[in-house]
Amino acid sequence: GVDVALSNKESLVMAGKIINELLLQSKSNLYPVDSEHSAIWQCLKGEKIKQVKKIILTGSGGPFREKPMEDFSTISCEEALQHPNWEMGNKITIDSATMMNKGLEVIEAYWLFNINHIDIVIHPQSIIHSMVEFVDGSIKAQLGIPDMKIPIQYALTYPNHSYAEWESLNLVEIGNMSFEKPNLEKFPCIRLAYEALKEGGTFPAVLNVANDEAVTAFLNQHIQFNDIPRLIEEALNQHTFSKNPNLENIFKISEWTIKYIHNEIAALA
Repeated sequence: GVDVALSNKESLVMAGKIINELLLQSKSNLYPVDSEHSAIWQCLKGEKIKQVKKIILTGSGGPFREKPMEDFSTISCEEALQHPNWEMGNKITIDSATMMNKGLEVIEAYWLFNINHIDIVIHPQSIIHSMVEFVDGSIKAQLGIPDMKIPIQYALTYPNHSYAEWESLNLVEIGNMSFEKPNLEKFPCIRLAYEALKEGGTFPAVLNVANDEAVTAFLNQHIQFNDIPRLIEEALNQHTFSKNPNLENIFKISEWTIKYIHNEIAALA
């Protein structure tokens, strides 16, 4: 019976179906805190879901948006932790560098809004936090400075936009905003996330846990940057698939994934 402001995308990635089934039995609401999903939530307010054509998730492209793909094998941990726009913890900063963060957000958006068509657009300035396109071609966007204070406050004070004294967005100072198509060859984690969502079942759980373990190994300098998506894809391909996992199944496949990734990392040593 308690409303939840959700700042954790991984729970929906791993068990979105289970969580949504529980929500149907409960009087609780799930309010997204992630800046992209808060933006979508605000754009959808007062709208009819059947009139939505697609969700457009924006992403900065991370620190390696312009780095040549052939140089990815030499990326250091220090380089990967230098995000151009956001100040975040180490794990999510690496997820931004591999763009797995955006892939996980696609899966999160699917379970939050029950909309199948979800696109990703690279927006280096991180001013538009996400958009919704409607069947008539109109697009609504939520803009703001790249700071988590706004989506956190909106989730906690919904349905109100409460007064705040922090910095406002100055569009004249921003000047220009640009948009690019994501490079799925350079950033295969996006492709892996879309595939995991399409396959369903235990695929998203394996995706998430394998990513956790691979990122930790990279932060500890046990593997290279390029090993992160490779290890994730191998775990996805090797795991024993279950179409409708319960929580026990998810815990078991998580344990299997941790062991699998650890064994693969040990083999690289």
